[in-house]
Amino acid sequence: MNLNIEQKYWRKRIFILTWLSYAGFYFCRKNLAVTWSSMESDLGLDNSDYASIIFIYSLIYTIGQFVNGYLSDKFGPRKIVSTGLFLAAIANFFLGMSFSVGIVIFLISLNGYGQSTGWSGLIKNMTPWFRTNERGIVMSWWSTCYVTGSFLATIFATYAAFDMDFMSELGWKRGFYFPSIILVAIAFIYLLFTRNNPQDINLPTILESKYELGNNRKQDNLKLLKILIKNKALWIYSSCYLILKLTRYAFLFWLPIYLEKSLNYNVSDSGYISSVYELIGFFGVILAGYSSDKLFDSKRFSTISLMMLGLATVCLIHSSLISFGSAGVIISIALIGIATYGPDSLISTAGAMDVGGKKGAGMAAGIINGTGSIGQMFSGYIVVAINETYGWDNLFNFFVIMALVGGGLAALNWNYKSPDTYTSFG
Repeated sequence: MNLNIEQKYWRKRIFILTWLSYAGFYFCRKNLAVTWSSMESDLGLDNSDYASIIFIYSLIYTIGQFVNGYLSDKFGPRKIVSTGLFLAAIANFFLGMSFSVGIVIFLISLNGYGQSTGWSGLIKNMTPWFRTNERGIVMSWWSTCYVTGSFLATIFATYAAFDMDFMSELGWKRGFYFPSIILVAIAFIYLLFTRNNPQDINLPTILESKYELGNNRKQDNLKLLKILIKNKALWIYSSCYLILKLTRYAFLFWLPIYLEKSLNYNVSDSGYISSVYELIGFFGVILAGYSSDKLFDSKRFSTISLMMLGLATVCLIHSSLISFGSAGVIISIALIGIATYGPDSLISTAGAMDVGGKKGAGMAAGIINGTGSIGQMFSGYIVVAINETYGWDNLFNFFVIMALVGGGLAALNWNYKSPDTYTSFG
């Protein structure tokens, strides 16, 4: 069925608004990594405190993923995501006033719950507007939101905290105040201008296959959940995502610190150089989407397996690349970004949408992202334990092993293609 002009307009509108919203979340997520060294000095903290803060944040974020995936399916993403955007912004503003580790942990917990509404809710928001056979490419472009958002957030937080002349007496605290203002503005835009699905604005439904529409009877969310958890593909996606989020959040939170403390860059240069991880990671997202749809006929696991094996290779040669100086450091960070963000985006967008279908996309995204967040939760402790015992170089060897495991798991389902039948019960 061809789409009418209004349907095409709203698809673009929803794409832009949801993209902007998730990119916005990163302005109140990445700033902690950039400002930590200065916070550490001012508040008398250390890397163990940082690992504990990351753990608490990730624990709340993980629980929230499971809860908010369900709530987004039940109440609609517009309400749930809007609440999360405002909560994350408020928590970040008060983080700039923090004077003890206890207050930091409390506020980072509020931020974690607010952040947890974003992914599953926005995946749910996107699902009714795009068909299965176009999701790989569409969602590869859409999922540049968190790569681009993370890049822009890193640059902005570094500038606001260390290089901006305005209110210079506040120092690193500006890295929380100004990003929170940006997120409040985005929250209002999302709340006012987005809609949950075409039916909310009296448009014809876009998903018309018998599998994606299901039937008109009221669906039982618990029955849908039971169907989802029996799906082998869901758990392979989730296992791979646990490995990828462990890796990605290790880089997200620790890369500026690694550059400063291991490779002896100053705090400002560390922030800017670390942004290469997201800047070039953008191209991994696009590569994964096109590879999945065009080369492998929407068989996601083929692309995931190959890119995770690529991640293992780059981490293996990292120590050789950095011997070439700053150019080698940037090349290594860029390649790791491509090999991380590509499969990460494919699993958490098109993969979740394929498994969950129209009615269960929020729940599937919540399960996948929630499971992945367990890896995120322990990433800080793993980084500290390996770094303090064996040094930074062996941390990259650990990532080699993890990536090989993930690539092998994905290869088990190499030819799998979701039939999107999981919403047809009734």
